[in-house]
Amino acid sequence: MKMQKKAITALSVASVIALTTTACVTAAEKQAGKVDYTKMTSEELANYLIFEKKGFKLDAATQEGGTVLDRQKQDELQKACSAVRRGSVDAETATKVMTLSRDSIVKPEGGVKLGDWKAGAQVARSGYGYRVGHRTDDHGTRDPGGNCYACHQLDPNEIAYGTLGPSLTGYGKMRGTSDAILNYTYDVIYSPHTYFPCTHMPRFGANGVLTQQQIADVMAYLLDPASPVNQ
Repeated sequence: MKMQKKAITALSVASVIALTTTACVTAAEKQAGKVDYTKMTSEELANYLIFEKKGFKLDAATQEGGTVLDRQKQDELQKACSAVRRGSVDAETATKVMTLSRDSIVKPEGGVKLGDWKAGAQVARSGYGYRVGHRTDDHGTRDPGGNCYACHQLDPNEIAYGTLGPSLTGYGKMRGTSDAILNYTYDVIYSPHTYFPCTHMPRFGANGVLTQQQIADVMAYLLDPASPVNQ
């Protein structure tokens, strides 16, 4: 178990993605102990050294969102976006992606409503995500967060925030809380490709990262007049 933990800890995100590649090493070469590392790509070498030589099983590396291999498999929407260059999504791809995204949205029973903005503030600040490997602490008891501040400014008094996405300061103050705005905001958080095909923003609801309650809480953080986002 210690060996497995060290192996997975040493891997970068890029390496984990690359490790789904099967190393070009024959059974005879492995049996004889004659493996020519110089003929391997970096991905093949990492796959062999970590997952074959060390015995770590990639498909057994469980995490809250499924196995590592499960989460590396692209769905139809991701494949469509991967087939085009970033920033140059053609009309046909955009239509396909937006349709797939819209069809994936599941609305709460009783309609979209705001939750607790204070709880939403915690979700927005939390960068806690899925963990790879064996659960050794509170991996099974903590919910993943939205990590919204990694890309957006929300509370104007927050010290650190990212600028990859637009500023959301004053989001509710400028837009109000009509049913149209509630549903639009829910859809963007649940599956943003509905309006922004092939965006960098995660599909928090469609991928099961955030629950419907968490989404409602984040919406309240964005829209509730009492939220610091709207002060």
